[in-house]
Amino acid sequence: MAIQLTCDVCQAEYNLKDDLAGKKLRCKRCESMLVVPEAEYLLSDAEVERAEHGYQHDAFDRDRFLVNQKRISISEKYFVFDENKQPILFVERPACLRQTLLAVLAMAAFLIVTFGLVGVLVSTVPGPMSGVLGVLGAIAALVGAVAVAIWLWPLRHITIYTDQTKQEPLVEILQRDKINIINATYLVQTSDGTPLGTCIKNYLYDLFRKRWYVNDPDGNPLLLVQEDSIILSLLRRFLGPFFGLLMTNFVFQPAGSDEVIGQFNRKFSLFDRYVLDLSDDPGHLVDRRLGVALAVLLDTGERR
Repeated sequence: MAIQLTCDVCQAEYNLKDDLAGKKLRCKRCESMLVVPEAEYLLSDAEVERAEHGYQHDAFDRDRFLVNQKRISISEKYFVFDENKQPILFVERPACLRQTLLAVLAMAAFLIVTFGLVGVLVSTVPGPMSGVLGVLGAIAALVGAVAVAIWLWPLRHITIYTDQTKQEPLVEILQRDKINIINATYLVQTSDGTPLGTCIKNYLYDLFRKRWYVNDPDGNPLLLVQEDSIILSLLRRFLGPFFGLLMTNFVFQPAGSDEVIGQFNRKFSLFDRYVLDLSDDPGHLVDRRLGVALAVLLDTGERR
């Protein structure tokens, strides 16, 4: 982009290259000393679009994402492609094998030591009371072992990167709870800690129709994400995927509305392949970063 410069003394005009910005030049007409100003930077249409929606990377500047899971891997890994099948994102949920093994070993060690101590205590108490102490001690040992395991069990966070080198993280999906009985909660945020939303999985509905609740950064209801049909959901409970004819798909609906603004569909293939389609959301109610995070959770969070 050329830099426009006018001499204040003789009004001579110059079109200068960008690399001369900030340098001093002598006017060819009056030989006055001129300082070249910084070039004005004009945003492209794509950059304006990203800025309006808060995106920092053009990988999210689209409505359709193709998500492929890498199957031969200890950790859960996903490659995200655009419609031209060009890779645009890489996702990883580490297996955390060391921390998991440490938790299991610590639980086993706690059980061995505790049962040994209970055995010594019971042997010193005569009569029926020894049986009662043995039962109470065993219960306490089991409860303590579970508590130790929970304390050491790792939270398996998910990170979305620009590529497989993992040098530039873009979005983080943070698992909030180690034990998920009714609800599983995940916080979605940018790499600098800016919250994008919260995704909550409700296990009570799984018998009938899988669903997730999505809140905006302020905690207000934003989306309901659920299986595409109650009839198909019930058929899947009894027949399973039925040779690929009843694959589990999800629809995105604004909170309190029956309108469908997005879909997450599994493709018939040997490996896990999905399409996240937000074409019916031109107003970007769903932040595309949050949408990709949801797509990963709808696979790994549902253990599909």
